[in-house]
Amino acid sequence: MPNELTAHFTEIVSIIEKAKAKIYKSVNKAFIDMYWDVGEYISQKVLENGWGKGTIREFSQFVQSKYPDINGFSPQNVWRMKQFYEIYKDKSKLSPLVREITWSNNLLIMAGAKSDESMEFYIRLCIKHNYSKRELERQIDSMLFERTMISNKKNKSLIEKSNGLAVLRDNYTLEFINLPEKHHEKDLQHSILANLKKFILEFGKDFSLIGEEYRVQVGNQDFYIDLLFYNRELTCLVAIELKVGKFSPEHLGQLNFYLEALDRDIKKPHENPSVGLILCASKDDTVVEYALSRSLTPALIAEYTLKLPDKKILRKKLAELTEISESEGTNT
Repeated sequence: MPNELTAHFTEIVSIIEKAKAKIYKSVNKAFIDMYWDVGEYISQKVLENGWGKGTIREFSQFVQSKYPDINGFSPQNVWRMKQFYEIYKDKSKLSPLVREITWSNNLLIMAGAKSDESMEFYIRLCIKHNYSKRELERQIDSMLFERTMISNKKNKSLIEKSNGLAVLRDNYTLEFINLPEKHHEKDLQHSILANLKKFILEFGKDFSLIGEEYRVQVGNQDFYIDLLFYNRELTCLVAIELKVGKFSPEHLGQLNFYLEALDRDIKKPHENPSVGLILCASKDDTVVEYALSRSLTPALIAEYTLKLPDKKILRKKLAELTEISESEGTNT
């Protein structure tokens, strides 16, 4: 087939895919609107006529016997429609957004998010990244909201100096790579690459891998960056250095050297300055603060764990940081 025809045919397929996406979006919105309206009706009847779960069960049986072609109206699902309406009816900021994600993802967020802020966080992530049910479930289980908020509060000053750091966190959960507690950097690197799709889900879907052991040449010497990614949202290269031990200040000097090489020799003119991440097994926050306090390197020091975080500890830590942040805001 001539190359010219291939290009034309590809454009036509693109038109078809865009149309299908619009159709799916409109159909999904219609379903969410229907669940909302049913939930509103049921909620009112509970208040006005004392309907309970027994009445809902009778309604479900009525639908199944009289209208067998109508699916999705089990007693549990009908009761969730009522809860769905009651949760969002007074949330003018969130109620339009819930119509942009699937019913199954709405149910996950209703069950897993504990505040309006976390609800909005996960809803917007679903809209932005088109999460599947499994992907969203993983993000909620790994406490992505709490981990992101903790990181943003701790690294506020660094992020303000370099917008590129907004795509990074100072903690990552890598429970999917199945490594023993004692492992080597090569084991970590190979396991990440073997589970690249899950790794990118943890880091963010705007990341795409440029290369492993990415070679940069400075003078007559070759140097190798463990992992080099590109972030589409920020239009910049992201260098990741892997350390299976504890963070040491000299690691930052190495990363700074790599970022300088990337910006001088690899970065394209339209791209933003490169940013870096040192991903280590452990770190002392005080040492990290000292190392970064005078550094001009656009980098974060992150700690990785090989198991899902303790939810109670994370929520407590976020509450403490929020309280400190609010106290500082009051005193300024």
